[in-house]
Amino acid sequence: MRINRYLALAGLGSRRHVEALVRAGRVSVDGQIVRDLTFRVAPGQEVRLDGELVRPQRYVYWIVNKPPGYLSTTYDQQNRPKVVDLLLHVPERVFMVGRLDEESEGLMLLTNDGELAYRLTHPKFGVEKTYVVQVAGWPSAEILQELEQGVWTSDGKMRAKRVRRLGTRGKSTFLEITLAEGKNREIRRMLAKLGHKVMHLKRIAIGPISLGRLKKGRSRPLTAKEVAALKSVAFAQPDSPRSRPRRPPSALPKKQPGDSAKP
Repeated sequence: MRINRYLALAGLGSRRHVEALVRAGRVSVDGQIVRDLTFRVAPGQEVRLDGELVRPQRYVYWIVNKPPGYLSTTYDQQNRPKVVDLLLHVPERVFMVGRLDEESEGLMLLTNDGELAYRLTHPKFGVEKTYVVQVAGWPSAEILQELEQGVWTSDGKMRAKRVRRLGTRGKSTFLEITLAEGKNREIRRMLAKLGHKVMHLKRIAIGPISLGRLKKGRSRPLTAKEVAALKSVAFAQPDSPRSRPRRPPSALPKKQPGDSAKP
C-alpha cells in the first residue's frame, strides 16, 4: 500500500499530517529515507518514523462527550485535562476529528482512520455539525437570517447552514445551529459580530452520529452501523484532485514508472 495510507493505518494522523511527515524526510523504509508520496510499502518491509518502528493498526472509532475545561489537543505544557485523557483505556493511538474550544462541550469523534477524519473535517465535503447554543438576549428573525446568509469576519465570510430557535430562558435564547464549514470558533465569532454573546455551546451531532444519552466525560465505541452511516455521508462526494489545494512544483513528488493515479 502507499506510504501515506500505511502511516494513517498506524494511527499517526490525518492524510495531510502523514504526508507532511513523509515530505519532511522523517519516514524511512528498510533504512532509506522516503519522500515520495507514491512510494508503496511491500509486505515485510520495515517502516520507521524518526527511527521508531511503525506498524499498522486496526481502525477504531470512538465517541466522547467532552466536558467544559478539556482541551482538544494532544499536548499541553500546563498539563491541563485533554480530551485524549478520556480514552487512555484505548490501546490504539487515536486522534481527534476536529476540535471544540476549551469552554465548549459535547460530541467529539476520535479515530485512527485518517481518510475518514479528513473527509469529516474538510469543508468541501460539507459534513454537517449541529450545536445547541445559549446566547445572551433575544436574537430577532433578521439576526437568524443573517447567520444563514453569512457574516463577514477577519477570516472572510462565515455562515450557518441552518438556524432554529429552540426557546428562551430569562434574558437568553437557545438556538440549534448547523454548520457545514467548521472554521475556528465560527459560531462564537458570528454571534459576537451580531451583538449576541455565546453563554454556552454544546455540539450534539456530527453527520448521522448524535450524542444521545452519553454522559459528560464518558466515551463509547461506535457501532458498525454507525461507522457505515458516517462513511456514507463522508464519502458521498468524490475527492476530486481539482478541488485539492495545489502544492508548489518543488513539493510535488516525482512520478515513478508504473505508478497508478490512485492508491
